[in-house]
Amino acid sequence: MVIILMGVSGAGKTTVGLRLAEVLGWRFRDADEFHSPESVAKMAVGEPLSDEDRWPWLERLRAMVEEALEEGEGLVLACSALKRAYRERLLVDAERVKLVLLRGSRELIARRLAERRGHFMSARLLESQLAALEPPEEALVVEVEETPDAVVAGIIARLGLRRPS
Repeated sequence: MVIILMGVSGAGKTTVGLRLAEVLGWRFRDADEFHSPESVAKMAVGEPLSDEDRWPWLERLRAMVEEALEEGEGLVLACSALKRAYRERLLVDAERVKLVLLRGSRELIARRLAERRGHFMSARLLESQLAALEPPEEALVVEVEETPDAVVAGIIARLGLRRPS
């Protein structure tokens, strides 16, 4: 199975994803690692990416999802996946790829972005990300006001997953 944790920058995709993968004994990957150097440079100066910037990135992610499914590997992927078209590229098997939207208030997300250090994503992009988000009908929606451990426990319970013994 593959779980795609989606949402705007600052929603907790990496924090929750790392913990979820650890608890389940699965592999974790952050989609940010797959951006081209040109895309990273754009985002670092607060310039939103175009769809043309994103398609090659999405193809790399799709290949990773397909590989995990072929290998029968559990994978947690942190990926913004803000638009329906992006999610359609990643949802290669609706039975084995699950979307989880991490959602928080604008104030919470803005505060997290302001406090974050060492990440290329500019906090100035929050408004453009919120504007670009096309809320998914097919995703499990999880509020992120609780602790990461509580969010992880909620995801596991709501998806009916088992922790390894």
